[in-house]
Amino acid sequence: MASPDLHCPPRRPHAWFPVALASQLLVALAWWQWGWPAGLALLLASHGLFFWGVMKPDSRLFAPVLARLPTDEPAVWLTIDDGPSDDTLPILDLLDAHGATATFFLVGERAAARPELVREIVRRGHEVGNHSQHHPQAWFWALGPRRMQREVAEAQELLTRLAGTPPRWFRAVVGMANPFLAAPLRRHGLARVAWSARGFDALERDPAKVIARIGRDLGPGAIVLLHEGARHGRNVETVERLLEMLARRGYRPVVPGRTTG
Repeated sequence: MASPDLHCPPRRPHAWFPVALASQLLVALAWWQWGWPAGLALLLASHGLFFWGVMKPDSRLFAPVLARLPTDEPAVWLTIDDGPSDDTLPILDLLDAHGATATFFLVGERAAARPELVREIVRRGHEVGNHSQHHPQAWFWALGPRRMQREVAEAQELLTRLAGTPPRWFRAVVGMANPFLAAPLRRHGLARVAWSARGFDALERDPAKVIARIGRDLGPGAIVLLHEGARHGRNVETVERLLEMLARRGYRPVVPGRTTG
């Protein structure tokens, strides 16, 4: 699926700053001109807008993000987060059996511990994406600029070395990204990817419930969020059931910029 325009690293990573500054100057002016009720209301509204931009996975407030492929064809993009893990090889076998391709968004420190799995992902024709170095899921959304830069850069360097080519796509941890992510994405030529179909398989242990949720949101161009290595141990079964459902419904897994064999 050749779609080079979909890969859009941030072009103006600091464009949010003058907007944020202007909004707070407006708050100060309103507070001085009309008193604290108006000032406080504007303060809460402006902070609420920025908080929404951080917490909503497909928000474009701070940088471009791809949440769906622009196609009417029965094609979907399978994205698998949090590896490599014990699930990687069984998932690769399932993808091979169904003639499907996927993008594995890998965590740097986990890739460093299991480099052979990174190489196997690439050898079998799949793509490696950047999913941060340490996967700080509780506070990735709140990282400052220096730590955010390290999370992106360290994973990018390591995955480039192991995979042989630099990752092109970045998946924010838990999908949440603050204003400081845009600069390292631009520096490393990374485009951010969200999703349009998910089943909460990192937490839900029942594959049937996961597939039902994904199925409700499935459609042409859907970006499907999957995980590997969850504690409940049923991610492989979930992937198997998903591939079977896609085959029944006539959907073809693709990776942007590539063709399936």
